[in-house]
Formats: sequence, C-alpha cells, structure tokens
Amino acid sequence: MKGRLFLLLVLSGSLVGIIGLRQFFISPWPSMASNLILFAILTAPLTLTLPGALRGGTRSLLLLCLASMFYFIDGVLELFGPSLFYLGVAEVFFALTLCAISALLLRSVRERQSVEGDSSEPGDA
Repeated sequence: MKGRLFLLLVLSGSLVGIIGLRQFFISPWPSMASNLILFAILTAPLTLTLPGALRGGTRSLLLLCLASMFYFIDGVLELFGPSLFYLGVAEVFFALTLCAISALLLRSVRERQSVEGDSSEPGDA
C-alpha cells in the first residue's frame, strides 16, 4: 500500500509539473497574474483530493480517480494540437496511470475495511 501511495504522489506531482511547464514556459498567457490564476484553477482538483487520498480515505480516492479523467481529457485535446503532441502523450499517460492506481488503492482499502468489519468513514456502504 505504501508503494501505491508513493505512486499517487509521484503521478500527481508529474501532472502538476506538466501543467506548470505548459502554463508558464511553453504557451504562457500575456500576464503573469492570469497564468497564476489559471494554474491554481487547473491544479485545484489534485491539491484538494490528494491529502485525503494519501491518508487512505475512500471518498478522496474516488474523487482523485474522477479528477484524473479531467487531465486525461486535457491531454487528449493536446494530443491533437499541432505543437504539444509529446506533452499531451505524457499527460494522458500520467492521468490514466493515476486513475488506475487510485482505483486499485480504493479497491484494496474497501476490501480491508470489509475484512475488519468497521468503516473509518461514516456513510460508506
């Protein structure tokens, strides 16, 4: 489980790095303030769900898996653009891997909770 949590952290950091690379160096907007605001908006799904996912929360893992699909769609759109093909390939790879790892981790957490017989989060069924 520790290895999967480490992969979640690495993959999320890679997605943040790709977004930052694109936003600040490859195709920046004219003003730095707009770049910072857009960067904060684009990385918000990762930064909001990652702390709970690293603690093993089932809701956070599910939301992280769903949020990674946002980055998958963004990567596919970049794939078919004229100049950002390789950046799109990397973003699609990291997003799909993040989705798969978080889904596997969610499954193992749910199985562990059902074996133990108690739920760490109320409302999970």
